[in-house]
Amino acid sequence: MTRLVILPGLDGTGTLHEDFIAALGTTFATVQVMAYPADAVLDYPSLERRVRAALPDQAPFVLLGESFSGPLAIAIAADPPANLRGLVLSTTFARAPVPLSRLLAPITRVAPVHGVPLAVLRWWLLGRWSSPALDRALRRALRQVSPQVLRHRAGLAMRVDVVGLLHRIPVPVVYLRASGDRLLAAGAGRLITRNVADCTCLDMQGPHLLLQAAAPACAAAVKAQAMRLGWVR
Repeated sequence: MTRLVILPGLDGTGTLHEDFIAALGTTFATVQVMAYPADAVLDYPSLERRVRAALPDQAPFVLLGESFSGPLAIAIAADPPANLRGLVLSTTFARAPVPLSRLLAPITRVAPVHGVPLAVLRWWLLGRWSSPALDRALRRALRQVSPQVLRHRAGLAMRVDVVGLLHRIPVPVVYLRASGDRLLAAGAGRLITRNVADCTCLDMQGPHLLLQAAAPACAAAVKAQAMRLGWVR
């Protein structure tokens, strides 16, 4: 039976997906969230090597790349393991996600990551879908990661460009686009859907942290597409 492997957002802790996993129920044989080192500064190629080494080596699996991890998931899917069945991308990008982000990238080297007021993070990442529980979970996840690592990852996201890999993805892709995403430019999803041969774009009600704020709806959408595409039965 097919497994699901989740590559998490910027925090990389893998602690923000409990509701989404619970809502998936028994759709997949197992659901694995890969956590990234909280105190090691690694670039996308280094993370890709770590992820590839930990992927299921024989069992069929679907890869889900969330936000920061989208470019990483795209790179893996463009040169896929033989047992990769599909790719899900959630509120993510193939090229620097916000206007002028490449110009702003150097600022991330000195940005006071842990000093950002919760109200700012709430507005940016959760919007009207914010709740005390989500606020606490987000702050707790970010606190687990060193500021240097968070700044480095933000800088990577602001410089990345894997658009040239999109046409090489041989497996079906499902893209989850959030209606209230205040982080990504509107064209981030369109760039992906235009350049992937087999890509289904689903518009979901929610913020940038879509899998957290709209866990049941996202799980239902992923389950429906997994069944439609034959990833699961």
